[in-house]
Amino acid sequence: MEALQISLGITVRLVQYTPDAPRIVAAASKMSTSRKGSPELLKIDESEVETWIRETLKRGHLSPWEHSSYTFIVEGCSRVCSHQLVRHRIASFTQQSMRYTEASLREMALTAASKLGLECPQRPKGERAREVYACYSESLRRAAEGLSLEEMVRLASTAYVIPPSLSDEKRLEAYARGLLLATSTYYRLLSTGAPKEDSRFIIPMAVRTKLTFTMNGRELVASFLPLRMCTHAQWEIRHVAWLTWSELMKVHPQLFKYAGPSCVLLNNGQLEDPAGLEDYLSGKTRFVIAKCPELVPNKNIPSCLLFASRSLSGNPLEPESSAGEDETGGASE
Repeated sequence: MEALQISLGITVRLVQYTPDAPRIVAAASKMSTSRKGSPELLKIDESEVETWIRETLKRGHLSPWEHSSYTFIVEGCSRVCSHQLVRHRIASFTQQSMRYTEASLREMALTAASKLGLECPQRPKGERAREVYACYSESLRRAAEGLSLEEMVRLASTAYVIPPSLSDEKRLEAYARGLLLATSTYYRLLSTGAPKEDSRFIIPMAVRTKLTFTMNGRELVASFLPLRMCTHAQWEIRHVAWLTWSELMKVHPQLFKYAGPSCVLLNNGQLEDPAGLEDYLSGKTRFVIAKCPELVPNKNIPSCLLFASRSLSGNPLEPESSAGEDETGGASE
């Protein structure tokens, strides 16, 4: 069988932000050393906005960036990824509950039933709820036993993230079948009257979820993006981080063109003037630091950065393993 091309199915959308954040960041920065009143400070022209943004980066004076706020909706990532995301403390999070919803599991069960010619009701309501859950369970069990590998993988991907490292046929078969059987067990538990909040314990962490998160500009440029855009971050949250950066660049390139993995943040602190991420990626700006915070030596940093940038295209890791495994020197989970 040819290698299946399964989309990661993860999206990041910027849904709300401080509209005039670059000007506010610049004005707040200038205010700290100026006697002028706020009306005059806010009248600074675009060239001065750029000057003060660069000045904050040069001096590591990032508190003015906290006056900008960005809210994102992430959909389709796994709970492996979301557990890492919520570790960022200067942020707000709201996540889909699996005490009250079945995420995309019901869609997967109904698709399985349709493929096998079984008639399962769309919604488990009232006195028939247990009977409906039993139908979902049976559909998924039969799918795990009777569908082709390609059909199993595509079915599983509706509710679960498929890691790129599992593209090998034997791995895919074991993985996809395991997901279908685990979900079958989940619905079998529900069919016995077990509560969702306890039945969910059997669901694999690969299950897709959705969440809203809000961060200020400083947290994004000094913590989240440096840590999570790096090759030493786990591949899925690295993918989310690069998508987040891409969304930010659509609205405020004046601020976030300087953002990037920790090597970029550290190197910019050593330059007379900070450089944009795209200048580093193109080779226009060279790294002067001896090694990055993850101990990658200077000569290897450019190729490491290029590897990390592959996350934007949905190809975040090599066939066998991520560049962020423990043996490379302290990966983030």
